[in-house]
Amino acid sequence: MTAPVTPATTTLLLPGWKNSDATHWQSRWEAVHGDRRVEQHEWMRPRRGDWSARLEEDVLAAPGPVVLVAHSLGCILAAAWAAHSRHTGRVRAAFLVAPGDLERDDLRQMIPGWAPIVRQPLPFPALMVAAADDPYCDAARARGMAADWGARFVDRGAGGHLNGESGLGDWPEGRALLNEFLNDNED
Repeated sequence: MTAPVTPATTTLLLPGWKNSDATHWQSRWEAVHGDRRVEQHEWMRPRRGDWSARLEEDVLAAPGPVVLVAHSLGCILAAAWAAHSRHTGRVRAAFLVAPGDLERDDLRQMIPGWAPIVRQPLPFPALMVAAADDPYCDAARARGMAADWGARFVDRGAGGHLNGESGLGDWPEGRALLNEFLNDNED
């Protein structure tokens, strides 16, 4: 008797505000590894409900389990979506990088409608990577979000917002962290 065929895991990229440009590691992972970007209808004026609905559509359209790979506002989206979706069981794990602190006055005014940040435990394994010098989220706030979400935390040290400007390129260290985390959380 042969083993049942199981669908491959789909890696869904959740970019932050304004999307990830060509120099961003998420765009590189899309090109190099074939990961799939969750395309939002409005990148400049994100609405939490619209972005959550789009993520829900992509999770349901995947042929099997998904891994969420989020950056910045994408991390906040993953938490908000998980708090309301009935389909979180389809998520194998989440890799959360450099969450933006949308409760800060300056960011809350630039990106309204996302505060307060959903801070309940995620119903799937999660790993957060954040830099000590991220201009959009104080290190202590990032650690607090990770703790509230039940995510393992990795301090990247210096690195800014861990985006294209950080010069990470294909970010092989990040991919290795993701792969190690997925292997550690194998069913």
